[in-house]
Amino acid sequence: MWSIIQAAGWPIWPLIFASVIALALIIERLWSLRLAIVAPPGMVDRVLGEFRQAGATPELLQKTAAQGPLGRILAAGLANVKAPRPVMKEAIEEVGRVVTHDLERFLTTLGTIAVAAPLLGLLGTVIGMIEIFGSQTAVGSNPIQLAHGISIALYNTAMGIIVAVPALIFYRHFRAKVDELVVEMEQQAIKLVDFAHGERK
Repeated sequence: MWSIIQAAGWPIWPLIFASVIALALIIERLWSLRLAIVAPPGMVDRVLGEFRQAGATPELLQKTAAQGPLGRILAAGLANVKAPRPVMKEAIEEVGRVVTHDLERFLTTLGTIAVAAPLLGLLGTVIGMIEIFGSQTAVGSNPIQLAHGISIALYNTAMGIIVAVPALIFYRHFRAKVDELVVEMEQQAIKLVDFAHGERK
């Protein structure tokens, strides 16, 4: 592995750095965007059960808000449970926008790496081509410099693609996952609003 890095030259280091960041972001998002953490199944029913028993107590609001993104949305609804339906929905939507922004955290960075990695690979390719042309002299070519230039060009091109493809795949996956979770939370929040205003039992 070290011999490959040496053969690829200094342009490989930004790609290695980008790959480490991308891997860390992918692992973090895989952990953070699980349904059990964002919108646990049956959570709204449990919250409504406690609400029926004791009402929107400060303890219930605090406990609900501590249960993740969906909990924060439901807590915002419960805090305005006695307000008119439009006011309650507006409070839920305001918190929902913040929660959605939190769910999309780091996705821009991952998408940027997916786009930038091939360009960094292309930079290595250009530097390798410069090495190749530099090996040509009036009396002939320097085979060692020629081989080094080819190594830089090919290794950096390959590394750029290797970093970009998984980053792009996971970026698309996480975008779809966030959309799916937002829809799920919207449905649960609507259930709470309907119950609070007597449209659901």
